[in-house]
Amino acid sequence: MLDLTKLARQIQGLSQHLTQEAAASQKRLELASKHLSDAYGRQEELVAKQEKWKDRIVFANATPIEPLNTRIDIPVPPKVHTVIATDGSQIAPNHHEIAYCYLLNIGRVVLHYGQNKHPLLDSLPEVFYRPEDLYASRQWGIRTEEWMSYRRTASEAMVLAELACGIAKTEAPLLNPRVPILAMVDGSLIYWFLEQLPLEAREHILPPILEAWGQMKEARAPLMGYLSASRNVEGVNFLRLLACTHPVPDCVSFCPNQNDKVPCKVFDPLRDSTLWATQLQPGQRGPLWRSNARILDLYQDQQIYFCYVHVGTEIARIEVPRWVAEDTQLFNESLGLMLAQVQKGYGYPVAIAEAHNQAVVRGGDKARFFSVLERQMIKAGLKNVGTSYKEARKRGSIA
Repeated sequence: MLDLTKLARQIQGLSQHLTQEAAASQKRLELASKHLSDAYGRQEELVAKQEKWKDRIVFANATPIEPLNTRIDIPVPPKVHTVIATDGSQIAPNHHEIAYCYLLNIGRVVLHYGQNKHPLLDSLPEVFYRPEDLYASRQWGIRTEEWMSYRRTASEAMVLAELACGIAKTEAPLLNPRVPILAMVDGSLIYWFLEQLPLEAREHILPPILEAWGQMKEARAPLMGYLSASRNVEGVNFLRLLACTHPVPDCVSFCPNQNDKVPCKVFDPLRDSTLWATQLQPGQRGPLWRSNARILDLYQDQQIYFCYVHVGTEIARIEVPRWVAEDTQLFNESLGLMLAQVQKGYGYPVAIAEAHNQAVVRGGDKARFFSVLERQMIKAGLKNVGTSYKEARKRGSIA
């Protein structure tokens, strides 16, 4: 039980710390805004430096594709359109349950607007219990719980592609003009976790995702990643090239340690979203950027671009594959559909929120899952079916 009396003394210290941090953050924001203004006239020079010294720059940074002073009003979407989203949840394996297995549940949502069609709101569950599913990842030093989340990411992409391509191919021959489609996922399209995976393990996760994205490209069903409360700093880090006090941005030679005393680290830990909150009006997007994350070298032709959008309630980071970003009409149309989703969802895309609601496995769902599993095991003739004494004791209390 939480002792609130003892906690209150610590909360007071936390409040003082947050007050001091807010003042320091405001100074960092003012400095970053000044550097951004200075970078307007030196953008080409900075991009050239970035390209020349990219192998010597050790911090994550992005390349602006459009002028840094770009401010574009997002267009109003057409009344007739379709939005698709997937999200996933899981039941993790537990040695104290009646069986050691795990479950992935992928929520599916298809919302048709202005078409007099029923929406799709359901989920696809899949149980994994074979030894190759439960223990294969351990050969790479990856825990089963981690491997489960990686497989869930791949499943979300494959289910999304199946839905998007099916709708695009069904409607394309029948409707003229084309009904706009947008396929959305919650979170980034840059899978940073892949960097830490061994090559063999990575080959089980990334290729199915890229294949799914390729199918959406062929069907011309644009893919978009929506990041709420983004913590990314790739855009702010571009301004570190301007703040660098050395002749060239050669981090390996001049600043190999990358500690807090690095001269260019004057904005840290300022986030991109905090900076762009001072630059954008509701309904506007900033410049388009190309991410230079090293993991994207494995993405083949699926380079990831992003921009920041003032959706009214926050600054959201929007990520799309290169083929979407390079098609101006398709990109603008997708942004319009995204903004309409945020407005319908009162600050967050309604399709993504509903996909999460379809996917989430609540306590009652978990209990019913193991109850069904227990009946099947008993029906199969297995004996001593039940939870461990530890698990049974934790579910009850004498207090």
